Amino acid sequence: MATTIRLIKKYPNRRLYDTHTSAYITLADVKQLVLDTENFKVIDAKSNGDLTRSILLQIILDEEAGGAPLFSSQMLAHMIRFYGHAMQGMMGAYMEKTLQTFVEVQNRMQEQSKSLYDGRGVPNAELWTQFMQGQAPMMQNMMSNYIEQSKNLFFQMQEQMQQQARNVFQNFPAGFPAPGFTPPGPNDKNKP
Repeated sequence: MATTIRLIKKYPNRRLYDTHTSAYITLADVKQLVLDTENFKVIDAKSNGDLTRSILLQIILDEEAGGAPLFSSQMLAHMIRFYGHAMQGMMGAYMEKTLQTFVEVQNRMQEQSKSLYDGRGVPNAELWTQFMQGQAPMMQNMMSNYIEQSKNLFFQMQEQMQQQARNVFQNFPAGFPAPGFTPPGPNDKNKP
């Protein structure tokens, strides 16, 4: 069964039109679609270009400016430095997988909480917030351990790749300098 994607058109006057409800909507309404895990796509009404990422970034910007930011200045600076970097694709995939893992852990905790309240889940949002705040140190510790393990695995992988590169370069024909070889400089007395 294919899921239908809700189409939202953005007009030159910057208004958003939800084709599902045949009504104009606001950025707050689009945010609610995200919170409701609704599949949607925002397109430019004239060019049909996909504007979904742009709208999502605009929602993030509004949220970041609205109070308690999710991203520190240092984190944003690190993210900016990855644009154009050889590791950009890997960084994006790593962040996406890490966030996906975090969401899966959160969903599992919510499912397990249902058993605490006879299958009804946490009675209200306020109690869930209190429960999660109580769990925050455990979650932070768990995520720190996960990140530390990921870092160690990455360093091990990097070492293995370097060793493989050394092995490959050792098999190159004569005339190719060996790893670590430094050719003599113009002022060296012991030239070959």
